[in-house]
Amino acid sequence: MKVSTKGDYATRALQELSMHYKHYNKGLLQIEEIAERQDIPVRYLEQLLLILKRAGYLESKRGVNGGYSLAKPPHQITLGEIIRLMEGPPAPIYCVDPLSRDKCSVEKGCGFQSVWGEVRDAISDILDNITFEEICRRAQLKITPKIMSYQI
Repeated sequence: MKVSTKGDYATRALQELSMHYKHYNKGLLQIEEIAERQDIPVRYLEQLLLILKRAGYLESKRGVNGGYSLAKPPHQITLGEIIRLMEGPPAPIYCVDPLSRDKCSVEKGCGFQSVWGEVRDAISDILDNITFEEICRRAQLKITPKIMSYQI
């Protein structure tokens, strides 16, 4: 599995919103703040936040004092949900991707399909058991004042 820029930026934006949620009890963050803190281009971030909002992970408020906030607490959002939303299933190869329509020409005699299935399942298990609350906790261990000023 490889995470694209889309998945990377979306998860980093959610981390930022999760840190803000925990520190400011669900306060709003403006796109510009998220973009600056996570070094994400604003125009690209706008598109990603819209996808996350349509999927029910974010709420937004328009206007001068507007911005984005999480629609549910960080402990209720898993990394797996967001990766699947942005990237699709975490399958290492098409033959174990549940959404793939391609058929393998050597599937009958292939000894690798079960291995790739185990890899997919292991990746899914990790992603599905890491919440954004846990990501915040891990980030807190590495935070420097220059990058973020939140305290959990």
